[in-house]
Amino acid sequence: MTPAGRQSYMELALEEARRAEMRGEVPIGAVIVDAGGVVVGRGGNRTRELCDPTAHAEIVAMRAACAAVKSERLPECDLYVTLEPCPMCAAAISFARVRRLYFGAADPKGGGVENGARIFNQPTCHHAPEVYGGLAETEAGLLLRAFFSRKRGA
Repeated sequence: MTPAGRQSYMELALEEARRAEMRGEVPIGAVIVDAGGVVVGRGGNRTRELCDPTAHAEIVAMRAACAAVKSERLPECDLYVTLEPCPMCAAAISFARVRRLYFGAADPKGGGVENGARIFNQPTCHHAPEVYGGLAETEAGLLLRAFFSRKRGA
C-alpha cells in the first residue's frame, strides 16, 4: 500500500476522533481495513457515552470489524488509530491477531506498545502485529492537546 493510502485511512481515524470529541469523549479514533482496502470497522472513544471503561476507539472498531467479517480474529486486517494503544487495547489487538498497527501520536504516559508495558514485546504475547508509529502524529497530537487544554481551562 502506498503512503498516500495509509494517510487516507488515518484521516478516517481522525474523523472518528473528531466525532468522539463532539460526543464529549477523549478524541481518539480508529479504523480497521481488510486486505482488499475495505474499511470493515471504525469507531471513536465511547467510554462515557456507554459507561464502559473498555469502549476505547480500538475496541469499538475491532468489535465492528469482527462482526463484519464474522470472526473473533482479524489476521488480514490493519488497524489505524490516532493514539498509541494502551495496554488493554494492545492485548486485544494481539488476541484479534491484527496484521498491522498504524498509530498517530505516541503516548508516553499511557501507551502500551512503544511505551509503558510494551505488550507486544512480552514473552507471553501470542501475536505481535507489525507496528508503524507516527502516522499523522502532528494532527493527532494537536487534537488531543487542544481537547485537554480546553478541559483544564473549563
